[in-house]
Amino acid sequence: MPTPTSTPASASATRPAPELLAPAGDWDCVRAAIENGADAVYFGLEAGFNARARAANFTLDDLPRLMQTLHLRGLRGYATLNTLVFSDELPEFARVVAAVADAGVDAVLVQDVGAARLIRDLAPDLPLHASTQMTLTSAETIGLAETLGMDRVVVARELSIAEITAIRRMTTMPLEVFVHGALCVAYSGQCLTSESLGGRSANRGQCAQACRLPYELVCDGQDVDLGDRAYLLSPQDLAAYVLAPELIAAGVSAFKIEGRLKTPEYVANITRHYRQAIDTAVAGQPVTFTPRQVEEMELSFSRGFSPGWLHGCDHKMLVPATGSAKRGVRLGTVAEVRRDRIAVDLVAGVKRGDGVAFDCGATGDEAAGGRVYEVFDRGRSLVESVDSGRVELAFAHGAIDVARIKPGQAVWKTDDQALTSRLRKSFAGSELKRRQPIDLHVTVAAGAAVRMTAHTLLGATCEVVSAEPAREATKHPLSLDTLRDQLGRLGGTPFELRSLSAEITGTPMVPFSVLGKLRHDLVARLEEAVAKPAAVRPRPAPTPRVTNPATVPGEPALPTLHILVRSLDQLGHVLERGERRIHAEFADIRLYRDAVDRCRGVGATIHLATPRIQKPDEMGIFRLLVKQAPDGILVRNWAGLRFFREAGLPVVGDFSLNVTNELTAEFFTTAGCDRMTASYDCNREQLLGLVAATSPQRLEVVVHQHMPMFHMEHCVYCAVLSPGTNKHNCGRPCDEHVVKLRDRIGVEHPLAADVGCRNTLYNAVPQSGAEVVPMLISKGVRHFRIELLEESGAEIGRVIAAYRDLLAGRTTGRDVWTALKAANRVGVTRGTLEEKRNPLAII
Repeated sequence: MPTPTSTPASASATRPAPELLAPAGDWDCVRAAIENGADAVYFGLEAGFNARARAANFTLDDLPRLMQTLHLRGLRGYATLNTLVFSDELPEFARVVAAVADAGVDAVLVQDVGAARLIRDLAPDLPLHASTQMTLTSAETIGLAETLGMDRVVVARELSIAEITAIRRMTTMPLEVFVHGALCVAYSGQCLTSESLGGRSANRGQCAQACRLPYELVCDGQDVDLGDRAYLLSPQDLAAYVLAPELIAAGVSAFKIEGRLKTPEYVANITRHYRQAIDTAVAGQPVTFTPRQVEEMELSFSRGFSPGWLHGCDHKMLVPATGSAKRGVRLGTVAEVRRDRIAVDLVAGVKRGDGVAFDCGATGDEAAGGRVYEVFDRGRSLVESVDSGRVELAFAHGAIDVARIKPGQAVWKTDDQALTSRLRKSFAGSELKRRQPIDLHVTVAAGAAVRMTAHTLLGATCEVVSAEPAREATKHPLSLDTLRDQLGRLGGTPFELRSLSAEITGTPMVPFSVLGKLRHDLVARLEEAVAKPAAVRPRPAPTPRVTNPATVPGEPALPTLHILVRSLDQLGHVLERGERRIHAEFADIRLYRDAVDRCRGVGATIHLATPRIQKPDEMGIFRLLVKQAPDGILVRNWAGLRFFREAGLPVVGDFSLNVTNELTAEFFTTAGCDRMTASYDCNREQLLGLVAATSPQRLEVVVHQHMPMFHMEHCVYCAVLSPGTNKHNCGRPCDEHVVKLRDRIGVEHPLAADVGCRNTLYNAVPQSGAEVVPMLISKGVRHFRIELLEESGAEIGRVIAAYRDLLAGRTTGRDVWTALKAANRVGVTRGTLEEKRNPLAII
């Protein structure tokens, strides 16, 4: 990413500074964030329920000390409880929430709707922030967070600044935006890839990063030679420092740095640079970083810097596809390889001790590397850094396989020991150096006790009063300068004097010893006030489990199949086989009118599916769906649910609403869903737990499908099959070509684009929940769904016949999934009764 200069920041200068929010995976990261200018940190808990299960995280016993440490230095702390929660986990989740509230945590980040409701019951004054896992992409979808009483929303990373600005105009909800770090190619909260392929749920904090793996492109049945482009789903990292003025002008309330799995040096480095960017933008100045500053950020972690989606979609820029690993800084190119040295033409600086890597394969992630032992310039050993010309790099004996290094290969600088040491020094030591600014007000009058009141940045206050009254001065009356000098002596405390005001009546005199004691007492009281958790919050009994009636009026007595079709041809085959309950999801919504007419002609009902994502300018899609006069809508987001209920259409909530517990189910039932599709994150035990805790007639269970793994704003068609950069200039290759992505074990996964040009990659292997169907029927479930993808007419006939026999008790679940060559599982995570999968199979 070239060193940029931002546009003038006059608009941002009129807005308050956004909060700078840093990640903290461990105690060193907390210290790094404090000492390098963060306003707040966010962290996960070992107790679970956080979307970075692999981070070190904090214990519940750590929380009081953690919050005291943050509050003493003027920072807020936010706990991430941002995974889905299953029915049998609600009691444990409630226990964690109680500990979080007791410790004085400033807010909790949440994904699960039922979890948010439970927190509201248990701790009504504990602020709630909507995690980016909630996939909130418009003012209409943010209405969900408003309905749940949330206080802030972390918007989807896929939004542009223009879209954020439009949202800001339509809602008063504070908006938090990611400004730096790794980008998921799929919408957070909607990615089922690593789960589907490896049994690890991203919605449970266990993402296997399948997007960072290489894939081959198969177009219309033929392999496409993409040269060195193999990492077709691996975005560059987000780096929005130069966009700080625009984001502030857009009304963003908080800048968020990604990285709870990153090092404390990364936290120190990135936090410090964004502190500078925010302060510069708020001062009305353009944000300009030197090449060395950008290089330092890249060295902490970089797959290549980009603005992400903040300036809109540029699919080629976002995913160059030449690598997926951390690379650091481009150092130069191999010019010559000798027995004990490698000559490199430099484009960046190198010195002894730096880590370097050489691209050694057809794809950039096949690298060899080591630490530079010595740098030579025309035979002379260099001590200082050199940043241009041709140099020779020497390595320790055997550190690098020189046979793999060839002229023309790229060379990367991956580590700078001097930089790492400097960053570590910023937060090393037994005592924190950062101090919290305080404002003091002093009231002094002869004959009256001296009163001092202190206020901190976070709103803590305290007052101290002298034991003896001030006296009338005979020589040197008390002045504001004297008070500032005496009360500003706060060295060795967590505080520093920001402002001092005083009401001095007459000409009083106060001995320095009295002022010193007051200052000492004030610090002690202030430390107590800052560190003390908020008063214990009232805890009503947890929201009871849903007690819906055993039967729902109008529901079928016998189990019923619903078939989701993705083309008019599939619809024809399904109707010919007598199926009369249809869901339809077409990429071209102009075909829906024909689909509705065909269904009406044979007495079938049809629900049209909404897109999973709704952005600020996309409400027109909903209006077009209404015009098709369907029997109902399969809704996939909150905006659709509200819109179609207000339009008077029946709605079924789809899997993307992430219904995993009875509290979430009850919420969406109350909001107007006739039925809810169980989340694909439920395995069979969790699904049965949900069925037991809610009304089974209101659940629809998908029992046969190709799992929709990645759902992406990124368009692979545009990136590799078009000269264009976005949907406005791509020429729509998705209309002309059938594309599949072949993974590392040879499986070809189908790719499809929806009406909004968003891509979905489907698992090539169908999966079947047939074995759990008899048990679900016995528990009262009556609605079962088959989702078709690319099946032929004959295949559709076999699938429908197999599940008809299963529902009628004429065959077994094992016979069904065996005959259909489907994987035997419910959802994306393996239950204890299901076939085992190797989580490393995709790696």
